[in-house]
Amino acid sequence: MTDIQSIRRSLAPDLESINALIAERLSSTNPLINEVIGRYLTHKGKQLRPMMVILTARLLGAADTGKVNASAASIEMLHNASLIHDDVIDQSPTRHGVATINTMWDNHIAVLVGDYFVSSALQLVISTGDLRAIETIASLGRLLSTGEMDQIHNATNLSISEAAYYEIISHKTASLFVACVEMGAYAAEADTAKLDIMRRFAMLFGQCFQIKDDIFDYFKSDSLGKPTGNDLREGKVTLPLIYALSHGPSEKSREMDLLLTRGSLDDAEIATLINYAIEAGGIDYAYTTLRDLRDRAAAILAELGPDADTTPLLTLLDYIIARDN
Repeated sequence: MTDIQSIRRSLAPDLESINALIAERLSSTNPLINEVIGRYLTHKGKQLRPMMVILTARLLGAADTGKVNASAASIEMLHNASLIHDDVIDQSPTRHGVATINTMWDNHIAVLVGDYFVSSALQLVISTGDLRAIETIASLGRLLSTGEMDQIHNATNLSISEAAYYEIISHKTASLFVACVEMGAYAAEADTAKLDIMRRFAMLFGQCFQIKDDIFDYFKSDSLGKPTGNDLREGKVTLPLIYALSHGPSEKSREMDLLLTRGSLDDAEIATLINYAIEAGGIDYAYTTLRDLRDRAAAILAELGPDADTTPLLTLLDYIIARDN
């Protein structure tokens, strides 16, 4: 398998089963819930997280397909719950060009549906009978919330360090991918050594995913469903600008720091910060970081030994680094 399409084709039967399981578990006697969720589920997204669960389980030799599917479905439901709640918090009218639940209905319904997804995920993971998997799902919501709260807290500060940035993205994004490989490893009854390898790989995978997402915010892209500079509008300073502020010309960096302290920024001020991040090498640094993280992740997977077919997971990593949306 040399590309993401090949991986998707190989996983198609599993993903179909997982999507059917999700639809079944989210079915309700309430017509409004069924209407909202039915419309929401017509747009599947990339489904990277269930793919990570399946690929990890296969890599480590899982035999119980039912347990793998339940694990993947519970992760995907919790991920979707976080997206629904994020859309309410961000007041997002669309996600990837599709109207959000809070736009089509209202915030009240969106929050309730998000909560319904969370509860359904917890119910489903219980069916695996694995306390470790239940712990992973139960802890994940806490980690995701902590990451978002860290970001909100840091938005009130005048600046953010690179170390603080990595802590935020490790919680709010990478933790979900770590949970994916944990679920796949538990389904495969993997030993502690292999579980540790997969966790370290997934942490770097998640960091790559978020760094690439953050790069998008510095360029115009209608396909992403979010405007250029949206992070800065919300007070979120990400890796390209963090690098530029600490490595660019000192006088210009002080000027940009002062601009950030103004709080609410207009379009011209956001454009100034974006241009500075690009001109001072922030985007180049972010891409260099992605390459370094990718090499480290590949080295970690190599610890599984020469007989382990790690190509699909590395292909998935290359895809999230190269993607344009």
